Amino acid sequence: MNAVMNSPQPEPGKRLSLALTVAVHVLLAIFLIYGIRWQTQAPEAVEVELVRALPEAAPPTAPPPPPEIKAEPPPEPKFAPKIEPKPTPPQPKPDIAIKEKPKAVKEIPKAKPPDAFQKQLQQEQDQRAESKKIDEASAELTRLKAARDKQEADRAASARSKTIADYVSKIRSKIRGNIVLPSEVKGNPEAVFEVDQLPSGEVLTVTIKKSSGNALLDTAIERAIHKSSPLPKPDQGDIFQRSLTLQFRPLDD
Repeated sequence: MNAVMNSPQPEPGKRLSLALTVAVHVLLAIFLIYGIRWQTQAPEAVEVELVRALPEAAPPTAPPPPPEIKAEPPPEPKFAPKIEPKPTPPQPKPDIAIKEKPKAVKEIPKAKPPDAFQKQLQQEQDQRAESKKIDEASAELTRLKAARDKQEADRAASARSKTIADYVSKIRSKIRGNIVLPSEVKGNPEAVFEVDQLPSGEVLTVTIKKSSGNALLDTAIERAIHKSSPLPKPDQGDIFQRSLTLQFRPLDD
């Protein structure tokens, strides 16, 4: 026990200095570590949620300093300002039925015919024009021929009528030459007779169609017709008439 009591005791001032030295070194190491980390580490990116903003992160608290040691706290990290998202405007709802605009129909240009087709088309047009001219000329010739035929027919009919009239005139002249007029005839009455004859001119029958009103005159004319048989023949055989209608007036030549 005496040995313990006689051992040398450390001085109180040395212990305090040693403790302060250790504390200063510890604080210096902490300050260097946090300072270098704050300078080299990139600032964390701020994430923004479109629906709702994230709650602001609480700044880290510095560790409490050791007792009785005053040291500057490490600087707080700087954060970017909070960005409030702008509300997106509501999109207009599209109509359920969207009418499509009528598309303009482009006219397809007609292809020009090739030269061979154009020539053939021109030839066909020329042929149609030529055929039309031929038809018109043929129609004109037909019309002229019809007019000429009509004129010839009219001339032939006129000549036939004249020939027949001459033929009948000859017969009447012969009969008139054989009429013996009675003295009681007054005026110039007309009597009509129908005479049937043979091609040779011989009289077959005589029929009175219209009386003159004088029986003596009618009998004298009928007697003269029978006396004139055979009657004169026509100059053309085709105008011969088997039945003749003859008119007589006593004062006619």
